[in-house]
Amino acid sequence: MTALPERARKALSGISGILVTPLDASDTPQPQRLKPIIDRCAQAGVDGLTINGNTSEFYGLTMAEAERMQAEVPALIGGRTLTIAGVGRSIKDAVHLASRAKADGCDAIMIHQPPDPFVAPRGVVEYVRRVADAAGLPVVLYLRNDGIGLPAIEQLCRIPGVAGVKWATPNIMTLAKAIHRVGPDINFVCGLAEPWAPPMTAVGAKGFTSGLINLLPERSVTIRDALARGDYATANSTIAGIETFEALRSEEQNGTNVSVVKSALTLTGIDVGHARPPAAWPLAPEAAAKLEALLKEWGMMAGAAA
Repeated sequence: MTALPERARKALSGISGILVTPLDASDTPQPQRLKPIIDRCAQAGVDGLTINGNTSEFYGLTMAEAERMQAEVPALIGGRTLTIAGVGRSIKDAVHLASRAKADGCDAIMIHQPPDPFVAPRGVVEYVRRVADAAGLPVVLYLRNDGIGLPAIEQLCRIPGVAGVKWATPNIMTLAKAIHRVGPDINFVCGLAEPWAPPMTAVGAKGFTSGLINLLPERSVTIRDALARGDYATANSTIAGIETFEALRSEEQNGTNVSVVKSALTLTGIDVGHARPPAAWPLAPEAAAKLEALLKEWGMMAGAAA
């Protein structure tokens, strides 16, 4: 197990925000367009911001683009939140990104679970071990498939450097067993965003991931603070207020997850461009109309009276 610096431990127990990757009309990443998003997150009190996560379209970026985002975004964050770099794909790609993360100004790395169709549990352990060694930073595991089994999950958590697990599977009882089995030195984070944070918190997870922070970090902070004081009524009522937004993100087999966030940001006046295939772009007319109506209800449409 890894003794985590207090700042990192606190941040991983809070909100792990996942930043979008802004694209211009020529389909080129424009990291500097994240500045107003990052500024609002920092002001609201978001604990950590992740570059090259799934909301960042990590698998839709070239390696050169992922390198650029990792190299340029930490300076925009400027130490105001914990800066986490998502790394993954082939073992060589993951090791390459991980080996650069500290010099790029990142505080931790998040290792994407390998999406290869032929994955052995012990192969994943070796994958994580090599990437963690290359980083020399606290490691968060991104677990989207708990089918590797509890013994493998425990082995992963005992790799030097591993400090947290982003649990992105709805199997709550398996999560509870993993927390009990691994012990208190590893922080398990709800990896399915705000709607799943209350039940996962109830079985011992601390903190949650969020794509909502790109648009409304203040609501994420309200949910975080309510859960920290055991106020599930406030947390659940706040989550109910974003239900339509999250439902829109889950359409087309979750293919609108990033598309809705990017569309909403553009409608509020922050141009982050399109989402790349295989994401759904543009939004279907009915979904686009619902999103516009929601943003009008929230008073967030560009040009709306302040």
